[in-house]
Amino acid sequence: MTKHIFFDLDHTIWDFDRNAEETLMELFEQYNLPGLGLTSPQNFIQTYTENNQFLWAEYHLGKITKETLRSERFSKTFLQLGVSPNLVPHQFEEDYVKISPTKTNLFEGSEKVLAYLQKKYTLHIISNGFKETTLTKMSLSGLNPYFENVIISEDVGVNKPDQRVFEYALNKAGATKEESIMIGDSIEADIRGAQDFGMRAIFFNPLNREKPADVLWQITHLEELLLHF
Repeated sequence: MTKHIFFDLDHTIWDFDRNAEETLMELFEQYNLPGLGLTSPQNFIQTYTENNQFLWAEYHLGKITKETLRSERFSKTFLQLGVSPNLVPHQFEEDYVKISPTKTNLFEGSEKVLAYLQKKYTLHIISNGFKETTLTKMSLSGLNPYFENVIISEDVGVNKPDQRVFEYALNKAGATKEESIMIGDSIEADIRGAQDFGMRAIFFNPLNREKPADVLWQITHLEELLLHF
């Protein structure tokens, strides 16, 4: 019987791509990137997104540090798009990290679903996001009242899919594997991480990516949870 529901935050409740795009459009103008030869904000955002996703996958698996991720995602993007190394705006990353977490776009239905689930279950967050930005996102987006615990991998010392993150989260919640379920967008970090630990997991797949055979349960919209819980 389910008693505890654990959610990922970025790309699951907090709409990372939409919030990132808003931030990057602002910074594109602020830094006058057309003056550096970057005429297409869409191309800039797409190149950054690809680099960021790759580096986050490496970070999830412990292959790179937080510092490497932050130092490389924009520098790689600028260099790939032909900006001379001596013209790369190194303050860009700092401004992005300052502005992006203040954005409050959530996936459609988030608050409705959380308000419904909160009446029947105890809700928690498990995030690989960086601590200071995660806490800012939670607070400014009005998410704190829905969740009993916010488990951040930086506090644990390892990232999802490492089973120690899930063990830490269940211990903090006073929950068992059998009464817990994980919901997230990352097949590797959230779904396989939880399933390998012995928890059930729901793959949040709003982009309708191909579902691997070992992913047992998926939804494409958060409001589908209202039908199952």
